[in-house]
Amino acid sequence: MRLAIKVGSSTLCDLGALSRERMKALCDFIAEFHPANEIILVTSGAVAAGRTIAPNLSNKKTPERQALAAIGQAALMNLYAALFEPHNIKVAQILITKDDFESFSRSENAKIALDTLLAHKILPIINENDTVVIDELLRGDNDQLSAKVAHFFNAELLVILTDIDGYYDKNPKRFSNATMLAKVAEIPEELLAQEADPNAEFATGGIVTKLKAADFLLRRGKKMFLASGFDLSFAREFLRSGSYAKGTLFAK
Repeated sequence: MRLAIKVGSSTLCDLGALSRERMKALCDFIAEFHPANEIILVTSGAVAAGRTIAPNLSNKKTPERQALAAIGQAALMNLYAALFEPHNIKVAQILITKDDFESFSRSENAKIALDTLLAHKILPIINENDTVVIDELLRGDNDQLSAKVAHFFNAELLVILTDIDGYYDKNPKRFSNATMLAKVAEIPEELLAQEADPNAEFATGGIVTKLKAADFLLRRGKKMFLASGFDLSFAREFLRSGSYAKGTLFAK
């Protein structure tokens, strides 16, 4: 199976910096399903990584955030390479933007490169090119980027690992009677029109961008599974058996 896995800054960061422990847990998790599956990793975290190297730069100012992304991307990839090495998994970096998917030639070129990497059991790690694309840097479109990656690069499933354990019928932080939805087949337009609501220092998306990602895939007959990036046992259970105690499957 070709599988896209997306992880955000809210999952990878702890106390304002990249967490090596969390990244190791993610890499160990991915290694369980590689190379039996073709896995594409879509990651955030470049800005947070840059902040650990250049703490004098602010992640609140757009030009400095661009600079942090440029500084941190290399550090992020180096850490991924080091954490996958014990599993004998080689990694490759692909920086991409939403505009690349709007160009047939650019998206096709990216797909050829990605297919070649997967054919040789090399793990592609995709990130938004935050140094040159300002909208995504500010609005958290890595969620929607991951949906486009899953669709255009022919993944059967997108798994989004995040700081919530599933999608609820209402905000569980505000309502004690909120209920997790195990499966969602359609997302109302009014929910997609809401503003993004990020929770963590380096996060720029929130549940709204994840719903938009799910809606993009649902409209194209594909599936998305939303689960905790802190407790990977639920995503592990789903990928192994199709069952899950927590998490939300977006599927028709």
